[in-house]
Amino acid sequence: METNQTNANSLKGFYKLNWMQRIGFGTGDLAQNLIFQTVACYLMIYLTTVLKINPAFVGGLILAVRLIDCFWSPVVGRYIDNRNPKLGKYRSYLLYGGIPLTIAACLLMLPQAATWSMSMKIVYATVSYTVLSMIYSVVNIPYGSIMASMTRDNDEVLILTSTRMVCANIGQIVVQAGFPIGLALFIHTAVDWNQASFMAIGTIPAFIILPSLPILKKWLGKKGLYYTLLSIGLIGFAALFVIGKFFNVEECPTLIQIAKIMTGVGLLVGSLMWALVPEVITEAEYRTGNRPAATVNALAGVAFKAGFSIAGWITPWVMGMIGFNFASEESALPTDPNAWFTVTCIFALVGFVLLILCFLGSKENITTTPEKPVSFGEMWQEFKANKCLQLVLGIFVVVFLASFISGPVNAYYPKLANYSEIAQNAILWFTCIIPAILLIVVGYLIYKYPLTDEKLDEINREIEARSNK
Repeated sequence: METNQTNANSLKGFYKLNWMQRIGFGTGDLAQNLIFQTVACYLMIYLTTVLKINPAFVGGLILAVRLIDCFWSPVVGRYIDNRNPKLGKYRSYLLYGGIPLTIAACLLMLPQAATWSMSMKIVYATVSYTVLSMIYSVVNIPYGSIMASMTRDNDEVLILTSTRMVCANIGQIVVQAGFPIGLALFIHTAVDWNQASFMAIGTIPAFIILPSLPILKKWLGKKGLYYTLLSIGLIGFAALFVIGKFFNVEECPTLIQIAKIMTGVGLLVGSLMWALVPEVITEAEYRTGNRPAATVNALAGVAFKAGFSIAGWITPWVMGMIGFNFASEESALPTDPNAWFTVTCIFALVGFVLLILCFLGSKENITTTPEKPVSFGEMWQEFKANKCLQLVLGIFVVVFLASFISGPVNAYYPKLANYSEIAQNAILWFTCIIPAILLIVVGYLIYKYPLTDEKLDEINREIEARSNK
């Protein structure tokens, strides 16, 4: 009887997935994070300390490329939603975009660029980063849409999100710790293990909390879970500030690592936000009859990248105003251009293999193609009509701004004593104070989010009832 009920639910769209499908899907996020984290944490350092490009220009470049992406991502989402390729409505693009993405990532840090004139360096940085960003959207947007096409089951979506984010955090920890380690090994110098661990240890909570999400959500409720994580993160940021302001950082390694782990707990809310995207897609389907998975994921991607781009622009600009210039200060990482190129290529090639595994492991069960193409006007109307979408996009911007605003600066925190008092204050603002303020804003936006699990179940069953009439 139970088996028959399970099959009936599956036929209605509430598919139960096996672990091969879940992990296969998750490897796609691992693959993309090997490239994305390289850009988020190290591209600014590379451009300012290896190529010696003015930090103000680098910040402007990052902002400009992301503004381009704000227009490009909806184009990609609309194109994907209106088509149905033979290899899969969404998963096809893991292959179609994966090959050029890998090539573009390898070309991002060419060692020869360090010998060029400054004008050539600027042209190279602009073109290579813009091309990489545009191709990344061609892979990332359909990848995010795959989750909404695999099942309507809220518990399965939560497990998929947990699996995806565990894989994403594996990619994050590999890049954040592995990049400085790889640079040091390539030039045969001693590895700064304190720096490497500080860069990556904030991802540790993901491997404990994400697999436990179904239990934690049951105990605390959806919003209660978010509030708990944010509170722990705020305590961690406060501890890092106190240690950096009043103590010698190098004499408190254990306390610093504990505090950094706590900040990672708070920033983990950013990973959990992806679980809200299928909810917004379902709410849109309930109102309109279409399931605009790629379009909503494109808009989520724009918000996500908006947070990243604002961080990439404001960090070098404001720190320069305060008195810390990345190009002239002592670099926190080795500056050998061959080392940067080699480490980047390794991550890119491994990422392509993982994209292939994601393509093979993901199965699309729920996809729709509109009878007539979705117009940009209709996309705008959907944004205006969907209050849940507006809130989720707002959360995306703020939480990922909090996550990335301290990314490049984290490499400098373990060496705080090496810098002037003005530079130390700049580092503390961007590693502690600003992220903490932004987490408080995230908590307020989550408070305003209206969709409960009970309401979603009701919406899903109404949608399935309509389709069976």
